[in-house]
Amino acid sequence: MANAADDQLALQRLVTEYTYAIDEREWNRLDQVFAPDAYIDYRAMGGIDGPYPRIKAWLPEALKPFPGYMHFIGNLWFHVVGDEASGKIACINPMRVPKPDGGDQVMILGLWYHDRYRRTAAGWRITERIEKRSFDYNMPDWMKRALKLS
Repeated sequence: MANAADDQLALQRLVTEYTYAIDEREWNRLDQVFAPDAYIDYRAMGGIDGPYPRIKAWLPEALKPFPGYMHFIGNLWFHVVGDEASGKIACINPMRVPKPDGGDQVMILGLWYHDRYRRTAAGWRITERIEKRSFDYNMPDWMKRALKLS
């Protein structure tokens, strides 16, 4: 049985693996992050919600228009009770956004991930991820309208 420090480290690695899988566009790596029956809700930042397989299929198309992006996570908080856990993670997400007339600009999204986790035979997995919006900076007006965020 793992001790508390081992669980905290394993959960930190899990949420960090998520960021690298997304940022490196290695979608199959997400299978090592999410439970097959996980529920994901990206609506707070203009995305969709649903079961993990639907979200995994949606991500490549949703992120295709962005030439680059990077997730910076911190303020990691985990509460472990046996083989279940919950967590909150702060995320700053700069993204390059193509301009309609050429070139691009950088916008910055600020959000929190509110997660639930389960220990499995293969290690910890996210069973629920819900984004909570904090702010956006330099998001183009056309994008705010399209995402119905304004």
